[in-house]
Amino acid sequence: MQIDPSHSLIDPPVDARLPDVQTMPVVLASPHSGSTYPPEFLAASRLDRHAIRKSEDSFVDEIFMPASDRGAPLLRALFPRAYCDVNREPYELDPKMFSDALPAHANTSSLRVAGGLGTIARVVSSGEDIYHSKLSYAEAERRIRRYYRPYHDALSTMVQDTFASFGVCIIIDCHSMPSQALPTERRRAGERPDIVLGDRFGTSCARGLSDLAHEFLSARGYAVSRNAPYAGGFCTTHYGRPAAGLHALQIEINRAIYMDEARYRRLPRMTRLAGDLADMVEALSRIEGWSMRSAAE
Repeated sequence: MQIDPSHSLIDPPVDARLPDVQTMPVVLASPHSGSTYPPEFLAASRLDRHAIRKSEDSFVDEIFMPASDRGAPLLRALFPRAYCDVNREPYELDPKMFSDALPAHANTSSLRVAGGLGTIARVVSSGEDIYHSKLSYAEAERRIRRYYRPYHDALSTMVQDTFASFGVCIIIDCHSMPSQALPTERRRAGERPDIVLGDRFGTSCARGLSDLAHEFLSARGYAVSRNAPYAGGFCTTHYGRPAAGLHALQIEINRAIYMDEARYRRLPRMTRLAGDLADMVEALSRIEGWSMRSAAE
């Protein structure tokens, strides 16, 4: 884990990895793999440096770099999800976290806020509280301005440029999930998918894309689930407009298949996974036009 000496200023906040020549109508986005933790944030947390990483999609940006090497731009947040979550509305905020009043435009009642996982998270993914004390609203606004908005500005530009060049854009929203993400009864029954594909139940991308991804990964030996336990978050919903030629597919990778979750270390099998996903991205980029029509069809 890196420690940023600039006191809560991660600069640049994002890394836009652009190929010399973009050869496929795909944009790869990794919103939760950031691993630079500002020291002031760590000092304000009641968690140690190990526990604070439980919300981090460790190494997911690395997993998708081989796909980027084949001609697709890759956007990655360099700040951690526990600090600012860009897979939320810009102002999904829990009023109980703040010492002063929130503005009227804040969404304080979403299910994600209720679970402690708003734009500024109250808990890490395991449910442990992050902070010793309440934050000021000014701190939330600062993070949204410095981190949230640059990420979405960069992603919007990538999507617009890709669409202008190809007449279509496939956004792959890249994530990982804890191996214990499924309910206990399903794990006991042996139902632990390696990969979950989320397309908002067929509304964020053409079904042909989801079907092809499912078939491709299954043929490579992965256990694949659709929309359970994750159907897609804000990014999938916001950017996925299949009738307009914008297709967003969320991919959640079970961390147990590529990393040691307890020690945050890569496993050797991560190399094979990265190659398989690069092959899948290429396959999606070649899908026939008839399968790219609106999910409603």
